[in-house]
Amino acid sequence: MIDFTVVIPTYNGASRVSDVLEKLRSQTGTENINWEIIVVDNNSSDQTADLVQNMIASWQEVFPLKYVFEAKQGIAFARQRGVEESQGELIGFLDDDNFPDKNWVLEAYLFGQEHPKAGSYGGQIHGIYEVEPPQNFKRIEHLLLAIRESGDQPFLFCPEQLKLPSGAGLVVRKKAWLDHVPTKLLNTGRGGNDYEISLNLYKGGWEIWYNPKMHLDHYIPSERLDKNYLLSLASLYGLKSCQFRMLITPTWKKPMIFLKVILGGIKRSLQYKIDHKNNIKIDIVAACELEFFRASAISPFYFLQKAIFKKH
Repeated sequence: MIDFTVVIPTYNGASRVSDVLEKLRSQTGTENINWEIIVVDNNSSDQTADLVQNMIASWQEVFPLKYVFEAKQGIAFARQRGVEESQGELIGFLDDDNFPDKNWVLEAYLFGQEHPKAGSYGGQIHGIYEVEPPQNFKRIEHLLLAIRESGDQPFLFCPEQLKLPSGAGLVVRKKAWLDHVPTKLLNTGRGGNDYEISLNLYKGGWEIWYNPKMHLDHYIPSERLDKNYLLSLASLYGLKSCQFRMLITPTWKKPMIFLKVILGGIKRSLQYKIDHKNNIKIDIVAACELEFFRASAISPFYFLQKAIFKKH
């Protein structure tokens, strides 16, 4: 029986995935854990397949390394395929730019054993920036780039306030996933797939936790600090805020949430413009925060559009 599976979705990750595998090869404290690694090639056009297959050919570790191919493009399809292929009771997702600490597998496994009601949990994610980020960037790095440093005490997340773990390093309980996570999710790309996973698990009665003993480094290349890129992410996450809230809102309460999100977004946008009117044009962090509030205000209409499109 397998206790723990590490799933690594990758797209054109030939230059990155071997470094992640080397970090996993160097894990400590796993002598009494039966675990495996699965690389899910999400329709790569580079040498990812050859690289992983060559590593498998020379792999001599007691924990197996496997390769699977998923033709449907999108992180949701890659993660779903990884879950289907996994044999572990617990499944930890690592992106091909995530580098886990040497005890990451051990701490992920132990937390799952100690918290049997945890459907998903995430740990500390430290940003390794290729170039220095803008001033005050810590205000938005969690929202836009999945960086999380929330202290050294475990706690329950608050899904009602959309406080949830990021997809980088997310650990899920396979039974909970199979029972409550739809095989076809609304968010197939990176913009919200991780939140949708945990929200479905929470809706199914599972707890969502923060485990401070799980540490990993997340490499951030310079292009991910481009102003237009960051603004597009702020807009995307803002637009999906109503959709996320509706996932765990009873039907009778949805009209109230619809109005609350609109009014709340408008109020925050106006107040923010008043408070930061001299900074928005020159401060990328302020511009991103305002864009998120603006997008949140219209997110109910985005939610309606998606719901209508889905029916047709």
